[in-house]
Amino acid sequence: MNSKYLKYSSLLVALTGLLACGSPQPAETPTAAEVLMDQLRSLQGKALLFGHQDDLAYGIGWQYEEGQSDVKRTAGDYPALFGWELGGLELGRTRNLNGVPFDKMRSFAQWVHAQGGVNTFSWHPYSPVDTSKNAWVVDERVVEHLLPGGSHHSHFLAQVDQLAHFFKSLTTPEGGTLPFIFRPWHEMDGGWFWWGATLTEPEELQALFRLTIDRLHEQGVDNFLVAYSPDRNFSTEAEYLSWYPGDDYVDIVGVDNYWDLNQGAEGLSAAIHKLEIAVQYAQKTDKVAALTETGLDRIEQADWYSANLAGVLEASELTRQAVYVMVWRNHDLSHFYVPHPEHEAADDFRHFVGGERCLLLSDWQQFKNKN
Repeated sequence: MNSKYLKYSSLLVALTGLLACGSPQPAETPTAAEVLMDQLRSLQGKALLFGHQDDLAYGIGWQYEEGQSDVKRTAGDYPALFGWELGGLELGRTRNLNGVPFDKMRSFAQWVHAQGGVNTFSWHPYSPVDTSKNAWVVDERVVEHLLPGGSHHSHFLAQVDQLAHFFKSLTTPEGGTLPFIFRPWHEMDGGWFWWGATLTEPEELQALFRLTIDRLHEQGVDNFLVAYSPDRNFSTEAEYLSWYPGDDYVDIVGVDNYWDLNQGAEGLSAAIHKLEIAVQYAQKTDKVAALTETGLDRIEQADWYSANLAGVLEASELTRQAVYVMVWRNHDLSHFYVPHPEHEAADDFRHFVGGERCLLLSDWQQFKNKN
């Protein structure tokens, strides 16, 4: 071969390599979950989303009425974050443990996404060892049987696959899948669930948590953030992390806390301290923190929202880093966490959600447009 050609060829290859190294590489398009995580990060220290469980499905005196919402009835707008429950899906049922049809839940979640809101899913599965027992039956050890080598390992994986199928059905009009928060195995430090502390060792729960997330990923579900949310049974970071599955498995470090927020000044002080622990860990690990579940059933303290809840969320620079708070569901007049318009706590609730830092759905849309 011509030596001159070889020289020119070598020079051309070298120049091409230099040009390639010097050229800016196109940035990878972020995933829907990454976009959601960035949006949540943008809230830190500036604002927080207000959330409500089952907000669009039913409320006090109504169910499955298009456009209806107890938060909207009282405050004039929808929450920014919407909680949904998957218990029963693992059994192939068409309705969850509270009777909400999964087809409607899918439609609700799609509507929320289209409006710019955030969806978060919890899961209270029936026992895979005895499916006649719901999540609150705590009479036998279950988790050890679900792990690799356990008697019900394959059965449990099939149940997680049911969740994967549902999650992949949460499509957008553009053909993608909408992002969401998944919050499995919550309140594991309590004794009221079959995966809880009275029947499960911390390392077993950690393994179950990782197994669940890994299985969803194996089934092609990758459009979600993961929340870790023990209950209030800790007072140090080490205790908070006792059940933690590892940084690679968690995006949101949360706290479920009903009790402390309803035990006077001492309880509020404890709630502040525990939320600060979660926030400090989030700051060290590039995660976000949240008060993932709270509330006062029937809201028998008229100023609970402004005195107790705001008293915790606004207590310090650390607690103001929390990015969302979610209260539980409104079933009927015997069990509700958002006041109806005539309730004695309605004005206080409106004052709380109307505050500068608390975002309802329209507020959240405007916040994203500015940030």
